[in-house]
Amino acid sequence: MRLLLDTQAFIWAIADPGRLSERARTAMQDEVNEVYVSAATAWEIAIKARTGKIGVVGDPQRFVPEQIAANSFSPLPVSIRHALKVADLPMIHRDPFDRLLVAQASVDDLGLVTADPQVRKYPVDTIW
Repeated sequence: MRLLLDTQAFIWAIADPGRLSERARTAMQDEVNEVYVSAATAWEIAIKARTGKIGVVGDPQRFVPEQIAANSFSPLPVSIRHALKVADLPMIHRDPFDRLLVAQASVDDLGLVTADPQVRKYPVDTIW
């Protein structure tokens, strides 16, 4: 299975794995599964760290790539197809970061690891 972490799941996986559901944690730890972190998550962390809405240790420009590597996650770039897929999504969730993650999960057939009940209403496979 190929998994895409939402921003909250990425941060919890690093800082507080106990906040992840048992199902999410098990799926992420299964070596058969490939776990991705989107460029959209890096973008969200960069913006929210700068505004003080999210706390990361040190500079996000170092923190995010270091944590992706340290946890054997794979980076997922944002493509034109991903960006345009957002237009097809119903307005269940207004957050642009979450909408882009849903679009990526849809286009690339990824299971989206998320605790967000609004995101879980989209027609993509979610893990929580």
